[in-house]
Amino acid sequence: MSSRSIYLDNAATTAVDPRVIAEMNSCLGGDGDFGNPSSANHGYGRQASARVERARAEVAALVNAAPEQILFTSGATEANNLALLGVARFHRNRSRHIVTSRTEHPAVLDACRQLEREGCAVTYLKPRPSGIVEVEQVAAALRPDTLLVSLMHVNNEIGVINDIGALGRLCRASGVLFHVDAAQSAGKLPIDVRNDAIDLLSLTAHKLHGPKGIGALCIRREPRLGLVPLQFGGGQEHGLRSGTLPTHQIVGLGSAYRLARESMHVDIPRIAGLREQLWRALADIPGVELNGDPLRRVAGILNVTVDGVEGETLLLALADLAVSSGSACASLHAEPSYVLRALGRSDRLAQSSLRLSLGRFTTAGEVERAGSRIRAEIVRLRAGEPRSGALPDVCDDPRYNAEVRRRLHALPAWGDLPDAPSVAKGRAGEREQGTEVAFALRVERDRVTAARVQAFGCPHLLAAASWAAEAALGMDCGQLAAWDWLEAARVLDVPAAKFGRLLTLQDAIRAAARNWPGTTRSTV
Repeated sequence: MSSRSIYLDNAATTAVDPRVIAEMNSCLGGDGDFGNPSSANHGYGRQASARVERARAEVAALVNAAPEQILFTSGATEANNLALLGVARFHRNRSRHIVTSRTEHPAVLDACRQLEREGCAVTYLKPRPSGIVEVEQVAAALRPDTLLVSLMHVNNEIGVINDIGALGRLCRASGVLFHVDAAQSAGKLPIDVRNDAIDLLSLTAHKLHGPKGIGALCIRREPRLGLVPLQFGGGQEHGLRSGTLPTHQIVGLGSAYRLARESMHVDIPRIAGLREQLWRALADIPGVELNGDPLRRVAGILNVTVDGVEGETLLLALADLAVSSGSACASLHAEPSYVLRALGRSDRLAQSSLRLSLGRFTTAGEVERAGSRIRAEIVRLRAGEPRSGALPDVCDDPRYNAEVRRRLHALPAWGDLPDAPSVAKGRAGEREQGTEVAFALRVERDRVTAARVQAFGCPHLLAAASWAAEAALGMDCGQLAAWDWLEAARVLDVPAAKFGRLLTLQDAIRAAARNWPGTTRSTV
């Protein structure tokens, strides 16, 4: 991957380990174990079944479970859904209260919302400012009719660690079932379903250098735990998850978990050291803050807020790094990170964050280069300086690459715009809310002859502000007051999720029209 961008998004997914690929390939070709594991009447099926059961044992070994406790799913999302919906529907005539937190993965939150529609009551706990849900919070939320507590082990955005052992023992003593989403922690932290009193544990392969599309739900067997299946068919996996078992993917899951178990003592301290190296490169920059508890965190996730720089702008400026932004703008969604907002971050700060996540194949050299790049772009964007060097392509579409470069065209540094009797000035928005635009227009003979604009916000807003400054040239006061943001949206192909930001641009232009030299109009 040396010729590509530096990959620092391992919390989203990981590259499959070559050793895992080799084992998976042995289940795909005609000379391999490609048979249907349910076809027990011939050798092909029995060989495939044996591979599946060996993988089941490897998954169980990582979390100190018995192999018969492991039920294969398509991933942690399905495992989370089966755990919550399966338990709640099995007990639909009894307990109907569930406890979870506001910062869970959507696979848990959306399942809880579905259960609310089915008549369950759900308590959504707000974590401490550290991002951690403490035992006393859960204890205070338990009710006589509480059926299940569902909490993640490691938060997928900020990497903080919940004390699942203490939480599990609380639930066991209270007669409440305990479900843990371990998608981000399996193979990265010790997990013991027996000592931690975990009744249901959701697992996945692709966060641990295994393949996508395969995971597991570890289910307590003694005493047996009741579940209603989500899908029906051939009765595979004890009737709880029907469907032909994907031998190659299951083998990949087992292989990835075996490798993790064997190398945890080496991988975890090395990755933690790289994370600290990256944090040291950023920590002394004014306005850069760590999100989440500084000590109770998984080795590979670093989440930082960068005050004074809009998140999507920084993300696109770092096109040579594969990272995630706390700003959901990166996916054309208008809302900032709900996890960071739950921690008390303002919308602006929640939108101005980066998640940097490391894995088995991350090198010290990559971390050093990434730290230098991030540092340089923060300084440049805050100063409003032009970008030096060519921006690397971010996709195969030359038109899109050109548009990204245009969006990153720096506007003047934020400060006082020129003030003179012939200058019409207008400002709108608030930086605290993530969007602000200011115009200064020189007016001669009742026409705009020069324009300067400053903007804080996403690249779509920056591009639209730069375009509007050029479009304003030659306009008179009436034309300026009648300017419609839809024109910029159409010309620049701005997505609908960003239309609200263009309204801020329009407000700034109309404010300038109200301040037109020689007029006393209070409204235009």
